[in-house]
Amino acid sequence: MSFDFERVETRELVKMYGVTRALAGVDATFSAGNVTVIEGPNGSGKSTLLHILSQEVRPTGGEVRYGDRRVRRGRLRAQIGVLAHQPMLYPDLTGKENLALFGELYEIDDLDSRIDGLRQRFQVGRYADRPARTWSRGQLQRVALARALLGRPRLLLLDEPSTGLDTQSVDLLSRAIMDERARGAIVILVTHDRAFAEAVGDNTLQLHRGEVLSEAQAIEGVS
Repeated sequence: MSFDFERVETRELVKMYGVTRALAGVDATFSAGNVTVIEGPNGSGKSTLLHILSQEVRPTGGEVRYGDRRVRRGRLRAQIGVLAHQPMLYPDLTGKENLALFGELYEIDDLDSRIDGLRQRFQVGRYADRPARTWSRGQLQRVALARALLGRPRLLLLDEPSTGLDTQSVDLLSRAIMDERARGAIVILVTHDRAFAEAVGDNTLQLHRGEVLSEAQAIEGVS
C-alpha cells in the first residue's frame, strides 16, 4: 500500500504492557517538512511512541492517522524509515548485501543506483564490502541510516541515533536530517543529546509518564 500524506496524528493513544501503562492518551500531530524532537525522562514512553508510529507495535487504545487514513499494521512499512540506537543489520552480510536485501523486500525502484548514491552520500567506504560484524559503531550507523533512507520515506523515525558517534558521523547525520526535512519528509527524533536536538529540531514534544506535557508544565518541570 502506498499513498502520500502530509501529517501523522495520534489520537488518545494508549499502550499497556501488562499492568504497566507506557502511553496514557497521547494526542500529537507531526507535519511534513518539520523535525519534531520527543523529549522526556527514561520510561516516559518515547520509544514506545516511535514503535507504534513505525507500525512495529499495535496500540492498546486510540489511533494513528497517516493523513486522513487509519492504516492496518504493516501496510506502510515501505514509506517509513527507521534508525534506532541499535543498527539492526545482519552481521554476516556486507553493507551492500544488507541494503540490497531491504530494497528487494520493499520493492524499491532503481535499487543499485540508490545504494551507490547513498554510499557516496554517507561516505561508506570499502569497509561496507566486509561483513557488518567487523565494523565500528559509526560505520554501522552510517549504513543503517542509508538503509532508513533507501526508499525515500515519507516518515523518518530516529531513536537516539547520535549516541556513540564521532563528530564526523554526527555531522553526516545532522545534514541528512536537514536534507530530509527540506525534501518534505516528516521527521521525528528521540534524543537525550540537547545540543544535537537544538541543532536539528524545529519543535519539541515533551512526554512524562506516558502523557504529553503542556508548554507550561514542560517549562516548570514535573516531578
